[in-house]
Amino acid sequence: MRRPWIVGVLLAGLLLGACGDPASGPEQSPPDPALPTAAPTPTTTTRQRAAASPTTPTTADAAAKAPTVLYLGDSLAMESQKVLGQSLREQVNARYTSAPYSGTTLCDYLEGTGERSLVPPADKAAALVRSLRPDFVVLQFWGNSWGYTPCMDGITYDKEPATYFKRYEADMKRLTEQIADAGGGRRPRIVWVSQGPDPITPERIRTVNALYEVRAAASHDLLADAGRTVSPATARSTWAQYLPCTAYEHDHPSYCTEPGRDRTALHRDDDYLHFCLAPTTSTPKPCPVRSPGIVRITREITRVIADHVG
Repeated sequence: MRRPWIVGVLLAGLLLGACGDPASGPEQSPPDPALPTAAPTPTTTTRQRAAASPTTPTTADAAAKAPTVLYLGDSLAMESQKVLGQSLREQVNARYTSAPYSGTTLCDYLEGTGERSLVPPADKAAALVRSLRPDFVVLQFWGNSWGYTPCMDGITYDKEPATYFKRYEADMKRLTEQIADAGGGRRPRIVWVSQGPDPITPERIRTVNALYEVRAAASHDLLADAGRTVSPATARSTWAQYLPCTAYEHDHPSYCTEPGRDRTALHRDDDYLHFCLAPTTSTPKPCPVRSPGIVRITREITRVIADHVG
């Protein structure tokens, strides 16, 4: 196993992009026997409005329970968006839209940030809530900590950790309020997605995840501890490139990458953050290859939503 903290600085450029397809590879993921066939997606690389589920409800009751889900986030959401859409359509017949932008953080999705944001006005969280009227808004952010996005006003974890956490907490509250106001009488439930371990700044990610938990409880929203599924069973905050194969991965062998050693790969050797097993490219796109870490994360998000549908 490599030592990611040695190459952390060299990987800074990779962290700004989503794990995408190789330059000569396919744009669409290969068919996966463990997941339903992906619906065609628009050519845009930052927004995917999924087609309606191929499963047509046979009763009005079934139609009424089919949730509308909006998925927002950074490069982790960018790489996972197709797989999450497939999972939600299969498990809860969801109507699904995703609008992730790589390199972003919470403030990018706040209305009122103008040109200082990497997200255009039409794709702000509140704007999408007003137009789509979702039942759930899934928010997946690693926690931009190096000052890449202008809306963070230059605040970084390494230089000002206390200020960074204070600002992050305030942005969580503002984003919750804007989503709630946009929902009006049909306020969507927010699903905060906790992150997996960070080998460079482990304490930072522990605090960010704790803030997600506190915010979800304070606003009666939901927490999907997806980070737990990509952490060692007895060491939630310890980063690992490989983990033992789960029962699901044994049942779907393409997700147990090293069956002879009963372990599966979560990260590439050259990228400790993303879970896509294809190389990161300069053009952010959904992950084009089967990747166990992405499936683990999206299955947990789907489980939380399925538990609260109806």
